[in-house]
Amino acid sequence: MTSPADRKQQQREAFHADDPTDGPLTTDQGVEVDHTDDSLAVGERGPTLMEDFHFREKLTHFDHERIPERVVHARGAGAYGFFEPYESCAEFTRAAFLQDPSVRTPVFVRFSTVQGPRGSADTVRDVRGFATKFYTSEGNYDLVGNNFPVFFIQDGIKFPDFVHAVKPEPHNDIPTGASAHDSLWDFVSLQPETLHAIMWLMSDRGIPRSYRMMQGFGVHTFRFVNADGKGTFVKFHWKPKLGVHSLVWDEAQECQGRDPDFNRRDLWDAIEAGEFPEWELGVQLVPEEDEFAFDFDLLDATKIIPEEQVPVRPIGRMVLDRNPENYFAETEQVAFHTANVVPGIDFTNDPLLQARNFSYLDTQLTRLGGPNFAQLPVNRPIAPVRTNQRDGQHQSAIHSGTNHFPNSLGCGCPAHAGTDGSAYAHYAERVDGAKIRRRSESFKDHHSQAAMFWNSMADWEKQHIVEAFRFELGKVDARTVRVRTVEELGKVDPELASQVARGIGVPEPARNESIAHKLVSPALSLESLRGGGSIRTRQIAVLVTDGVDAEQVTTTRDALAAEGAIVEAIATQDGTVRGSDGENYAVDRALPTVASVLYDAVLLPGGPTGTPAHAGDPDTMRFVRSAYRHGKPVGALGSGVGLVSALEPDGLRVSAEFHHVVTDRGVVTDTAPGTPSEEFLRSFVTAIGEHRHWDRPQVRS
Repeated sequence: MTSPADRKQQQREAFHADDPTDGPLTTDQGVEVDHTDDSLAVGERGPTLMEDFHFREKLTHFDHERIPERVVHARGAGAYGFFEPYESCAEFTRAAFLQDPSVRTPVFVRFSTVQGPRGSADTVRDVRGFATKFYTSEGNYDLVGNNFPVFFIQDGIKFPDFVHAVKPEPHNDIPTGASAHDSLWDFVSLQPETLHAIMWLMSDRGIPRSYRMMQGFGVHTFRFVNADGKGTFVKFHWKPKLGVHSLVWDEAQECQGRDPDFNRRDLWDAIEAGEFPEWELGVQLVPEEDEFAFDFDLLDATKIIPEEQVPVRPIGRMVLDRNPENYFAETEQVAFHTANVVPGIDFTNDPLLQARNFSYLDTQLTRLGGPNFAQLPVNRPIAPVRTNQRDGQHQSAIHSGTNHFPNSLGCGCPAHAGTDGSAYAHYAERVDGAKIRRRSESFKDHHSQAAMFWNSMADWEKQHIVEAFRFELGKVDARTVRVRTVEELGKVDPELASQVARGIGVPEPARNESIAHKLVSPALSLESLRGGGSIRTRQIAVLVTDGVDAEQVTTTRDALAAEGAIVEAIATQDGTVRGSDGENYAVDRALPTVASVLYDAVLLPGGPTGTPAHAGDPDTMRFVRSAYRHGKPVGALGSGVGLVSALEPDGLRVSAEFHHVVTDRGVVTDTAPGTPSEEFLRSFVTAIGEHRHWDRPQVRS
């Protein structure tokens, strides 16, 4: 098996195969340079000379290094990988990359936040972009999605209004990377079609634990077309192998200070370590004859098809196994476009999708400096490109011959594709009607699916949603906006509206008993998406100090590592600690540089006798208390159980006798000294695999 270091070296060599860097430094014209630390000047302290062409070229290039950042999705992280289908999908699509399970299609995926600029933090409450470029044998196909299956608006003409509203306030450009401000909630309160997506945003889905633990959705209803020309409506779903997990709000805020690159670093480090993230691609398929079989419109991007009505059919898997070599050249310059489709995939008349098909290309012409951005390596298809397009900024090809069609001078080349069915054929759909500015009545229900989302949440999820609304609306200065928003929430669920109103100091809306939304979809709850209990790549903190029971630390660490977890020893200061066996043990992180929000679980090993010395350290106790409050698994051994008891959780059961393992709501304890039992190790691994435990009793602040 190739080691991560060897694999990385192979990637570097492949990347630099046509760009050797082992020779001397040169200018852009290839002239060798022997000195680049001082400008050419008149004497040692005289003026710089304009004839210093190396100085001028170097500074000029630097002055123009930045390109316009994306208006939305500016902050992102990307990776390369591959996609392979489970079986042939020829029954419903002719797309070549969905036919042969033995063929791997290269991909590039970019994850992103939406609202904030490139310099904002990863863990803000926001939608996350999930865009995949498939380099197929028939050309590039872009599946441009988000981690929510719905969007905030129904028609693309409202997109500038929505983005203007969610961006920082125009008068002071505040806040950065946040939706908690007047203009966004003014828009929401006046545009109820936003409510379904807003419910997703206010849930923990808006603050994912990791890109590797995040779902993706195509959002729109697309159309598959098979070789016979038969169409089938399709919605796309990405499901992460590691389960779907999120942060909680105060964790997310602390992460912004402790590590603003929390999600980007997580993705990068996992791939570098050979822990390649994986997603399953699933589809919801609707026969064309069932287009109007639902109580919502399939063309409405603010609606989902509940999985209980149309199950998700798995059709393939995607693995990301290589980090970019250069962030700017690849992750920053990659260009996605919803209209980049291949034979077998087509559009519907979704008015938001139609707008995206225009807007993406229009944006890239400005951002990437002209029409030739498809020639950039990260955007370049692996399929042959033969066009009559010429010239333009950044044209890298040297063309010869004719550039018109039809022609005889070039033997008619490039000619039209043959009649063998390889060319793209737009789906033949009859469309007629008067030219009007009016939305279909089938788009008018803005509350039922927002209510379905609320009804489907576990109690702890509902509590987090209420707290999110209170925080967001609590930042809104305009009282009228607060009142209007709560009134709209009352049409979703009266109890939700009442709880939010009480928290932000506005009147509770009158209850309308005729509003009773009963729809429920269990698949929407994070409770149903936690994964199969794997603890691979979970970050485990082990709190150590002088006198720590070395056998407990070593045995538990080895057992967790064998399950794929990443275990780090944390102490009050860097360096080493002396174990109970007299040996020195390395400390991975010093407590002042980390926080429990950066870890998924915590282990408290014991010492020889009594309560561990660090029980009196306020930073240590804050670390343990925070992990406990956030529902994270806590394991305690020997005298380390005293740290749990010091939290004074009323009603939590802990071990009180030797060799007696007690598991209570994600807290696993055993007061026995020495080697941990198999029962303890097994119970702790199980607790970590469950991720969070929200039903445990409260602790003192």
